Amino acid sequence: MEDLSENYSDLKDAYRKVFKELSLEICDAVEKMSDEEAYEYLKNRCNTLKSATMKSVISMRNEYNCAGCGVCCRFAVSQFSYDELKFKAQNGDKFASQFVSVFVPYENKSEYEQIFAQYLKLLGASEEYYVYHCPKVTEDNKCSDYENRPQICRDFPDNPVAFLPPTCGFMEWKLKSESVWLKLLAETEIINHLLNGSL
Repeated sequence: MEDLSENYSDLKDAYRKVFKELSLEICDAVEKMSDEEAYEYLKNRCNTLKSATMKSVISMRNEYNCAGCGVCCRFAVSQFSYDELKFKAQNGDKFASQFVSVFVPYENKSEYEQIFAQYLKLLGASEEYYVYHCPKVTEDNKCSDYENRPQICRDFPDNPVAFLPPTCGFMEWKLKSESVWLKLLAETEIINHLLNGSL
């Protein structure tokens, strides 16, 4: 069984590296500008980067297909309990609304502990998390209501830094586009920080 803690550590290291490089680059650029110029530069850079990165990553994702392993249908992890998700849904949270329309909680841990054991090991015993499943998935990992599946199912996986099981048909996409996504996350964080009061 693959140990995801090493992957997680590598991911954090890669993010720190790209964050540091981009911080130096962006701060050096805005230092030479007036506040007004810097504001425009940062807004434009952020919008251009998001647009280009999203298009690139989504375009690359479309080259891959579901392998039918069923893990995403049987192993949806959230930091929120089912009641919390329902409350969020009732208060306008679109993601929570879609989530509770698809997934239901497991009765006990033994029902899901072997589905993606590597991920549970990464979460550790001290973490609070809840695991859900879709009751519409069949024994041969097919969706019994495939044509009407919600957007969260159609979009999965929606970002390449998510941990995917080795059986997932999008694993190669994840590995190819992970560094591009890390750059987007780092640059967005840096720019938002600068735009929200540091200029």
